[in-house]
Amino acid sequence: MPDDWRRALAVVAHPDDLEYGCSAAIAAWTDAGREVAYVLATRGEAGIDTLAPDQCGPLREREQRASAAVVGVSAVEFLDHRDGVIEYGTVLRRDIAAAIRRHRPELVITLNHRDTWGGVAWNTPDHVAVGRATLDAAGDAGNRWIFPELVERGLDPWDGVRWVAVAGSSTPTHAVDATPGLERAVRSLLEHRTYIEALTDEDPETYARGFLTGTATATGERFGGTPAVAFELFAR
Repeated sequence: MPDDWRRALAVVAHPDDLEYGCSAAIAAWTDAGREVAYVLATRGEAGIDTLAPDQCGPLREREQRASAAVVGVSAVEFLDHRDGVIEYGTVLRRDIAAAIRRHRPELVITLNHRDTWGGVAWNTPDHVAVGRATLDAAGDAGNRWIFPELVERGLDPWDGVRWVAVAGSSTPTHAVDATPGLERAVRSLLEHRTYIEALTDEDPETYARGFLTGTATATGERFGGTPAVAFELFAR
């Protein structure tokens, strides 16, 4: 992965999206003194069947903020699109472009925007919409004539995005050594305890450690055998 950057912005749909694979890389980056901020399109309020959205949303927001803090991220924003029914379009693009203008990153990170996970499992509409909109918004952020209302709000164009890195891609091009940040990645995922306990009967730590270690090890087989977090990198 390129390392000649100072600021990154991660844009995903839900609380826990980054923790299922990216956070080991983020921990390594913040350790190196780089700034990383999170923007989430929703608060994940539709994610737990046994909790009503008005209860679930605030809970998952708290878990996400705690999770981010474990890997050195203090800036966490929510765009308040509705969980499960995010629509790709100009409203979503504008909201993400605004976030890019606020944070002025060189690297933007998002999640798999394609229809499937490696042709094996169907992706969710939220992931597809947010991933695709993020790729588009990286360009929108630099064009003052797209969403001119952002300039009126004091958000001047930012054409400094040099790369968009897509996690969870079936065609990764770059990787980050997961080893230094893996323990914190496990702890970061464990902060989503309520979600994990609703998802599985397995012990949460056993589940989190097994998932992240297994994923990093399997990914590393494509990148020299070192446990890794992989990205498909689009240069701009």
